Amino acid sequence: MRTATLSLVLAAAAAAVRAQTAPPADPAADLRAGKSFLATPVFSEEDDRKLLTLFEGLRVADTADGMDAVGLQNVGLMDPAIRPLWKDAKTFRHRFVGIAVTARYVPTNRPPAGKRAVADYDQWAGDWYDKLSSEPFEAVLRKGSALVIDDAEHADVGSIGSYNILSWKLHGAVGVVTDTTARDLDEIETEGVPLYFRRPGRGIRPGRNEIESVNRPVVCGGVLVIPGDVVVADGDGVVVVPRAQAEEVARYARQIIEGDKEGRRELYRKLGLPPDPSIK
Repeated sequence: MRTATLSLVLAAAAAAVRAQTAPPADPAADLRAGKSFLATPVFSEEDDRKLLTLFEGLRVADTADGMDAVGLQNVGLMDPAIRPLWKDAKTFRHRFVGIAVTARYVPTNRPPAGKRAVADYDQWAGDWYDKLSSEPFEAVLRKGSALVIDDAEHADVGSIGSYNILSWKLHGAVGVVTDTTARDLDEIETEGVPLYFRRPGRGIRPGRNEIESVNRPVVCGGVLVIPGDVVVADGDGVVVVPRAQAEEVARYARQIIEGDKEGRRELYRKLGLPPDPSIK
């Protein structure tokens, strides 16, 4: 028994010596491998549905007032240059409220295709779409999603077009916001998918950008967007409501819009104007 105890003591002492003489762990090892510091929260579809119910019918103006009321003045308001591609002033189909799903594309540093035979070029472009600049975020879109894309700022690239925006709608997206570009704008307007963007982009993704991340925090229109945040978009632009304050913001914003409608209904009556959807 004494021998076993002595062996344990000697083993512990040896381990202590080894710990003292071993080279220190590299405190930057995990940083060298890449590290994110903002967590991506995960919510159920039912959680999202309940929250979206609170924001139903709210405008950017009401929501901004709600942000002010909870102490978030000038927070979440995207650059006003991020504007709707099209507007429907009669039924407001261009407006949407959704839960943020994010994607980030970055400008590529790979060489362009150069001059190639048509078949070779088509193979190169197809490989780029499949391996470098794909749309993996489509797998996480669901009913009520607002797709927010942070793209290559200076690239003349149409990452959003008339085909893929319809596919995103099919997967549940209620609207799309990007801080940069889109193409096929005539068709997108005809299709009636809400799109908020900065300017037209003509080129395809191959040779111009690469997908960097999906459902990570991004910056769009100068605003931090964390997956799960609430995105409200209309003719006044886009506002992003942090998830933690969303219910409180919605409660205040609801008071604002209901008071506004009540007052304008009376003005409509006095002016003899027929009712429209904005006061219902």
